[in-house]
Amino acid sequence: MVIVRPEKPDDIPSIRLINERAFGQLQEADLVDSLRLTCPDALSLVAVSGQAVVGHILFTPVMVEGHADLTRGMGLAPMAVLPGYQRRHIGTHLVKTSLDILRQSHCPFVIVLGHPTYYPRFGFVPASQRGLRCQWADVPDQAFMVLILDEVVMSGVSGVVRYRDEFGLAMT
Repeated sequence: MVIVRPEKPDDIPSIRLINERAFGQLQEADLVDSLRLTCPDALSLVAVSGQAVVGHILFTPVMVEGHADLTRGMGLAPMAVLPGYQRRHIGTHLVKTSLDILRQSHCPFVIVLGHPTYYPRFGFVPASQRGLRCQWADVPDQAFMVLILDEVVMSGVSGVVRYRDEFGLAMT
């Protein structure tokens, strides 16, 4: 049985290892470590099987520029599961649990830059369908997706979605 819970300080080494192994590089693990230090508004959850932390998901604030007011939502990135635990619905459990938390916190939208065949099962659609564009020009339209959690707040909102500066540094 897998439980999803908030990250604890003792989980940090496991989270780093999960991101390193799942992505096969250090970039995502370094990004998570950086955001942990600089982003107090992050939502960081882990999936635990037995005593082992086997999955991780992180959400950080994003802003939509181009609207009369800056509209704040959350960006999902990264989400990772240890390779030996993949294809066991752990990622699905992480996403569903975290989206429930964000709904309860009145977050109006969630953006993700991810696999266009994976995230639609949770209700994500290409962000361009809602008038939202990625700050990075070379991102494929079908990979930049949004899930609207509050239609009233998001009514008429369009523009460029801006991630935290740490993401831009990680992309270089």
